Amino acid sequence: MDVKAKVNELLQPYLNEDQYFIVGIQVSPSRTRAKITVLLDSDTGITIEECAGISRQLGNQLEELEVFDGQAFTLEVSSPGVDEPLVLRRQYLKNVGREVEVLLNDGQIRKGKLESIGDDHIVITEIPLKKPKKNDPPIEPTAIPFTEIKKSTIQVSFK
Repeated sequence: MDVKAKVNELLQPYLNEDQYFIVGIQVSPSRTRAKITVLLDSDTGITIEECAGISRQLGNQLEELEVFDGQAFTLEVSSPGVDEPLVLRRQYLKNVGREVEVLLNDGQIRKGKLESIGDDHIVITEIPLKKPKKNDPPIEPTAIPFTEIKKSTIQVSFK
């Protein structure tokens, strides 16, 4: 079993029966000190204290099991930052109502308010590039299949 799979397995008891979910696990081996980065989230967010508690417990287990054969390692458990792309359907669900930027596989960029999530797509209402005129038709929501999305990020608004 590789290290990433082992970390995933060891994390399962700390997810509080699906309260938390794994967004990503990255293992960067090194001759001097391996680095493990775990990104966790929940539908209501995850605190620094919760990440620290999981990190302590997971770190102790990794040491006990000598996952790196006694070699030093660094473990970082955190929530994905606002600049991290959305990768799971569950992340999209928690961000309904927020502004997103969606990079499509063909290179097009769509910006808009995330309206809803279907089984295989998201729905956004695009933000017009210029202020609409009185006679302009209303902007209709657009469905974007997950298969056409290369990357989606939440746009931070300072309004």
